Amino acid sequence: MEVNMTAEEVMTAISQLQTRGENLAKKKVKQNHPDLMRHALHYFPDWNSAVDKSNLA
Repeated sequence: MEVNMTAEEVMTAISQLQTRGENLAKKKVKQNHPDLMRHALHYFPDWNSAVDKSNLA
């Protein structure tokens, strides 16, 4: 897998999804934004950790 997003970009993208009111359930994000999910799992141990970190940023 080619990594072309930084951890900060992943957190920003997650925050933007949340701001738009999109469902952040792992299954929905994997379905609708597979690249974001792959990058999030590259930088974070699991999807919930990525979402938690994004909320703190």
